Amino acid sequence: MRCPHLPDGFDFTDPDLLQSRVPHPEFAELRQAAPVWWCAQPTGIAGFQDDGYWAVTRHADVKYVSTHPELFSSTTNTAVIRFNESISREQIDVQRLIMLNMDPPEHTRVRQIVQRGFTPRAIRSLEGALRERARSIVDAALSEADKNNGTFDFVTNIAVELPLQAIAELIGVPQEDRTKIFDWSNKMAAYDDPEYAITEEIGAEAAMELVSYAMNLAAARKECPAKDIVSTLVAAEGEGNLLSDEFGFFVILLAVAGNETTRNAISHGMHAFLTHPDQWELYKRERPDTAAEEIVRWATPVVSFQRTATQDTELGGQKIKAGDRVGIFYSSANNDPEVFEHPERFDITRDPNPHLGFGGGGPHFCLGKSLAVLEINLIFNAVADVLPDLRLAGDPRRLRSAWLNGIKGLQVSRS
Repeated sequence: MRCPHLPDGFDFTDPDLLQSRVPHPEFAELRQAAPVWWCAQPTGIAGFQDDGYWAVTRHADVKYVSTHPELFSSTTNTAVIRFNESISREQIDVQRLIMLNMDPPEHTRVRQIVQRGFTPRAIRSLEGALRERARSIVDAALSEADKNNGTFDFVTNIAVELPLQAIAELIGVPQEDRTKIFDWSNKMAAYDDPEYAITEEIGAEAAMELVSYAMNLAAARKECPAKDIVSTLVAAEGEGNLLSDEFGFFVILLAVAGNETTRNAISHGMHAFLTHPDQWELYKRERPDTAAEEIVRWATPVVSFQRTATQDTELGGQKIKAGDRVGIFYSSANNDPEVFEHPERFDITRDPNPHLGFGGGGPHFCLGKSLAVLEINLIFNAVADVLPDLRLAGDPRRLRSAWLNGIKGLQVSRS
């Protein structure tokens, strides 16, 4: 195994890097030269009192880490690979209350409860309402385009709306409150982007406001159950239900993991279609069922999460010590040529497509995968029906983030 040719100080979690691009050439170099590579960091720069993390870049190794929670913990340092250096350890530790940052058996208990709301039947019950919402969203974007010489922001007018409305539909949040959810989730996820001027304190306040909102919603459903997921999760008598605060932290997970990621998949998907016009023509003509999975592989909205080694172990020929942080890079795994033929191609007919955009399997495999795929299919069907002649009117404006592959704005216009 040779030494990788990377610049001194190169860090895959540098938010300035991800604001400009996903580092695919550097990922390719590591997969070949050092698939498990120690990335040194100045102590504390990521919010942790250590000097770096192991970067895991091959598809097989990312899956291994994901499916062995007894060796690689989500709880010890949470799944977020980099915070601001100003964050306190107390602020990190409180995030263990979110399901994403739990290990079995506590994770198993909570997931068994919340998955009641994500059964195939539950998702199918949303499809009709979400199809109507998708069409209304795109119709409204068409009206916006007509008022602005045919140009509009795809992110603000289309990509943002359906994930928000789906969450509102799922948990019974009044539609008039959906902008609150959007604002709170943005503040929690965008603390690295100076455009939003969000500090760790503002992000923490937004999280607490969202938890409080959700807890009040849960309390109301306990008093007066309704036919929605909140009642299913908190209102029934006996054991096997979420406490109000547990439901509040679950809604945080929905707001960030469910809203931010699907929004960015849709935004990247539209950009991919418009920069690969043959694929857009194919989609409009055939509407293949495989398109949504390829959009998620191509976009990989979550570049990476992390785990922490619970004991001395070995991975990819490297000895990892107990307590070491391990970064699992989904963006690299989803472009591994050992798994994907011509991964650099955007191919909406790709099948099979064993991408890790919904996680690498194991206990943290994305609970809302079926809902995300449904949303992506519905919104692009609506765009293809109502706005089939879209074209790019500018380059995407990328989010400054240490772990999200985000798009803040994408100007498009009608031809």
